[in-house]
Amino acid sequence: MPIIFRTTGYYLALSLIFTSCKTVSTRGDAVDVAPIESVDSTKTSDNSARERLIREKEAKIKGYQASNNRDFDLLHTQLKVKFDYSSQTVNGEALLTLKPYAYPQDVLVLDAKDFDIHNTSILIGAEEIPLTYKYDQEKLILLLPEQVNRYDTLQVAIAYTAFPERGGKAGSAAITDTKGLYFINPEGEEKDKPVQIWTQGETVHSSKWFPTIDSPNERQTHDFFIKVPDQYISLSNGNKVDSQTNADGTRTDHWQMNLPHAPYLSALVVGEFAVIEDSIDGLALRYFVEPIYEEGAKKVFENTPEMISFFSSLLQMPFPWQKYDQVVVRDFVSGAMENTTLSIFMEALNLNEREALDSEWDYIIAHELFHQWFGNYVTTESWANLAMNEAFADYSEYLWLEHKEGRDHADMHHFNAIEQYMGEAEEKQVDLIRFYHEDSEDMFDSHTYAKGGRVLHMLRKLLGDEVFFEGLRIYLKDNAFNSVEVHQLRLALEKVSGKDLNWFFNQWFLSAGHPQLKVSWDYSQPDNVKLTLEQLQDVSRFPVFQIPFKVSIYKEGKRIEQSYTMDRAMQQFTLENGPGTDLVLFDEFSEILSTREERRGGELMKEQFRWSTSGLSRVEALDSLTSNYSDELDFLATMQAALEDSFSVVRELALHRLNRLEAEAGEVLQLEQKVLKMAEEDPNNAVRAAAIEALAGMNSGKFEQLFYRLINAPSYQVAGAALTAYLDIEDNVSEKRELYQRLKEEENIRIIAPLADYLTREKIAVEAVWMQEKLDKLDGESLYYFLGYYGDFFASVEGVSTAQAISTLGELASGHKQNYVRLAAFQSLFGFIDEAGVLTLVKSIQAAEEDEMIRQYQEYYISPYLENN
Repeated sequence: MPIIFRTTGYYLALSLIFTSCKTVSTRGDAVDVAPIESVDSTKTSDNSARERLIREKEAKIKGYQASNNRDFDLLHTQLKVKFDYSSQTVNGEALLTLKPYAYPQDVLVLDAKDFDIHNTSILIGAEEIPLTYKYDQEKLILLLPEQVNRYDTLQVAIAYTAFPERGGKAGSAAITDTKGLYFINPEGEEKDKPVQIWTQGETVHSSKWFPTIDSPNERQTHDFFIKVPDQYISLSNGNKVDSQTNADGTRTDHWQMNLPHAPYLSALVVGEFAVIEDSIDGLALRYFVEPIYEEGAKKVFENTPEMISFFSSLLQMPFPWQKYDQVVVRDFVSGAMENTTLSIFMEALNLNEREALDSEWDYIIAHELFHQWFGNYVTTESWANLAMNEAFADYSEYLWLEHKEGRDHADMHHFNAIEQYMGEAEEKQVDLIRFYHEDSEDMFDSHTYAKGGRVLHMLRKLLGDEVFFEGLRIYLKDNAFNSVEVHQLRLALEKVSGKDLNWFFNQWFLSAGHPQLKVSWDYSQPDNVKLTLEQLQDVSRFPVFQIPFKVSIYKEGKRIEQSYTMDRAMQQFTLENGPGTDLVLFDEFSEILSTREERRGGELMKEQFRWSTSGLSRVEALDSLTSNYSDELDFLATMQAALEDSFSVVRELALHRLNRLEAEAGEVLQLEQKVLKMAEEDPNNAVRAAAIEALAGMNSGKFEQLFYRLINAPSYQVAGAALTAYLDIEDNVSEKRELYQRLKEEENIRIIAPLADYLTREKIAVEAVWMQEKLDKLDGESLYYFLGYYGDFFASVEGVSTAQAISTLGELASGHKQNYVRLAAFQSLFGFIDEAGVLTLVKSIQAAEEDEMIRQYQEYYISPYLENN
């Protein structure tokens, strides 16, 4: 991390200066003068150290990512666009209305990436005057005929052709490409794939398809006139106010956005879609999907009205825009994008009616919706402050889960986000608000998202719900249709709370790292338990954190909560818990973003599982008991309690551990009927699937008919588990073959995967065509999961040709847009590593991989073979 390097350099320089001062010493009247060479060497050392410091400080100045200067204020964009599908280009006419922001200007600089500029002009009254310009494929510099000041409003016209496929650069983990506008299957050559156009403007990619000031601190209204083939729907920001049919079989739709927003949030989508219409309190809601997914979309997006109502009530601020559309597209370069009034989602949300029963996409729908307030209505001033958009959207996932599913489910989501951040923190720890980053795409990481959301959670718990959400209302109200940086959030919360919050923002938003806590307990005085906390993080690099925290005390069947604050590196607290205490827990709900070293034996874990009101805490206890203290476990009592737990994750974990624990056969038998009932009736489909898996581990043959029947369960999650269990039963050869024939046209990965495993185990070579056809149809996570089965089949089944499999895996490993698919395909190639040319192939793929993380994984897999060759 650069800031650490600079600090080290600073201390090294001081050390050199201090050492060189000792080369001349005084002893009474006698003076020992060092040789000339030594003095010169000292001066050289001094100068070298000073020069190093100067270079570092100069680099810091140059590396600072400032908010973009606002020379002009972009007021309005009128845009007329039509598309050439064969050349994948955009022909556009833009009319921009602007005025100088503060100072007089005689040059206008616009962002316009990879255009052919046909002409530029300025409109003065009714007269259109051509403009001289300079253009370097990124910046369009217009030389104005005269100087203008902030009282002048000017209109500039530009005719151009945009080439989204030209130029470009690598994207980020969150946004994998930077073309700005994408033609999907533009000439209809790919079977079963629709023809679509869609845009992705964040961070600075709207200027790949129209000229603008592509900065998050800019605001514009706009009128987009979009010319499309008449059979297609067009979508854009704001409302469609007019539609004109043209003589050439096209249609021009006029979309008007009359509320200002940042250019990167401007969007359009073109394609064939079914539309589901909905509403909430007079606000029009629409969901657009491919026609075959219409029924599924009703389920996938069904909670949108309730989400809007919930967030509006929570923030005491209604949805701030004219309407809200949500559309699912193919080959999207991100999970989703929160364009103002028009969120675009990846194709994983294309679900049929049956698949939608297992839909778990509420979190991403809530995330993009919350952006309409945090990110669109109020927008980050610079990408350094991206957490002002993404931390809030990330935290909305918790808020919605807490409201809809309860705190236990929200806390589990929260814990998974902590784990996500901690995984990244092993590689880097940087400030949440980062004014020093090489590229704006670097900001889209688990610090900005997962850590940012957890920091907001701590802030909420510090202030309390009433003050926290009132502070957010003030923050939104005071900064409506404007750009913000982190200090505006602090000031709004201070205004409402009456508290100074600089300390919190300094350590969590403006510093790197997190506490690494060692938690110790002293139970020698049971009525006055002592808690000792120690911060173990490197304090030369990271803060000593001020940590408000809570201790839960369980006694006489009640939970008591005590609040404390740690403000030293090591500190002891006496709880004064009193007699009759059954359990004490530090930070029971894992509210603090930290690592934690805490030794708790089996007996304490039993008490934690028994008493804790936190589902997350009970999951932790059950996990520990069944992993580390199984020899101390009262198997039957613990499992009975776990299988009846109100939190589905506890029940699911218990089922997964059931057959891994050493237990008497009679004890397992006593649980059989309970597990059987869960497989049939549990309200959670993941729990039902886990129960089926547990029954298969107990005695698969005994439950053969149950498994066969549940293959027809409405939920694919349940059906897939039942199919796996049935196909794992020995014998039933003809029944399995018949089942395969009946199900082989299914397209859901939960059915495809067990069928593929069956074909591999039974070595049914004649179904190689089926394996290839399934792979060709899958994408995203489903493709990722299937690749292992595909590779195993072609690598282990005799009588199949491996050439096509190797070619297919090579193409996916080198060219697929999703890095996790590339990695899975790369791994699968090692099943063929002994075949001629495969080692050379994987070496070439690894050498060409541009994603550093993926390249490191590839190097790990390939290194043993390089050592042996």
